[in-house]
Amino acid sequence: MSTVHGTADNKFAAVREEFERNFAERGEVGASVCLSVNGETMVDLWGGSADPDTGADWGEDTVSIVFSCTKAAVALCAHMLIDRGQLELHRPVADYWPEFAQKGKEGVTVQMMLNHQSAVPALREPVKPGGFLDWDYMIERMEQEEAWWEPGVTAGYHMVNFGWTVGELVRRASGKGLGQFFREEVAEPLGSDFWIGIPEDFPHPIAPIRLYQPTGQETPIPFTIKLLTEPNSLQALSFLNTGGWGPNDADGHRAEIGGGGGISNARGQVAMYTPLANGGSHNGVTLVSADQLAIMERCSAATGIDATLLSRTRFASGFMKSMDNRAYPGGEQMSAIIGERAFGHVGAGGSVGFADPECGLAFSYTMNQMGPGIMLNERGQSLIDRTYEILGYRSNASGAWIR
Repeated sequence: MSTVHGTADNKFAAVREEFERNFAERGEVGASVCLSVNGETMVDLWGGSADPDTGADWGEDTVSIVFSCTKAAVALCAHMLIDRGQLELHRPVADYWPEFAQKGKEGVTVQMMLNHQSAVPALREPVKPGGFLDWDYMIERMEQEEAWWEPGVTAGYHMVNFGWTVGELVRRASGKGLGQFFREEVAEPLGSDFWIGIPEDFPHPIAPIRLYQPTGQETPIPFTIKLLTEPNSLQALSFLNTGGWGPNDADGHRAEIGGGGGISNARGQVAMYTPLANGGSHNGVTLVSADQLAIMERCSAATGIDATLLSRTRFASGFMKSMDNRAYPGGEQMSAIIGERAFGHVGAGGSVGFADPECGLAFSYTMNQMGPGIMLNERGQSLIDRTYEILGYRSNASGAWIR
């Protein structure tokens, strides 16, 4: 069994036990889990191997790609600007980014863009080699892409493009690049090791991501079927048309890939979410007002079938809400069950971070060994389940944890 390091309050001993079970029984390689309640860190654990090929352990400061957990950081930047009056939620994107308003996208609003309703979830033509590393190139591709549907009529998960659509709004409204704004306005004030584009002299070890290897026992889900059988489908293009970008590319680590390239660990994400779980402020740092926080937690788009993921989804202006697809074949691969008021984001392979203002909870789990599916898997969900049980929540049968 891999050695687990760090601290866990006695009240949360069951979370530590579940974390240890992940290594003993569920194929965990290297991982971290952290949570705070009412601003106090109650669990900060890490363990396993950062890189089995070199024998490097996962240490206290080890970080890794957290994939789409990065979208929550991008959404937070947008909400901070909305709170300051530099963006308006219901104004047309054209007011800030006129070049985007073409090819069926003229009516897109800021809210639609945050809701994955702006109708550019994928690019039909191939991304040039290294295109994900070139911000200006990707922005021009967003502008030139024809809408996949009438914006606003449905949601379709913008797998990586969210980072450029919402990220460009952040850049235009603030006058700062996405990574710079997040670093200066969020990460540095909070002391969070969370990066959208790392510096050349980055001090922390980065654990290489290990891709999930199917066992053949998984129930096929609609997204995966489309991805594997229809190369020109929205699903395949959103997932595979990347210009060769990979999660372990050093150049990619330095790029501002807001849809899936952020680098952090559980402690870094909890630092970002702790103010959001406690009225918008923590330790003298205010991210958003209470009114803006109420907007951030409210479900603003829900689908019966998401145009990209082909499962039920619920979004809160850039954040994921609790998503329950357990009733469907393979539904455990398409679900992420958190509290009803909670909001945050999962990342490919099963990483997650979220805030729950109802109970003052900020939670994150990150790892280097990807798991199956498009939402959480048993490793992350079990840690969330134990946490809510300890906090006195009774059931998640409704699709979200309730007291």
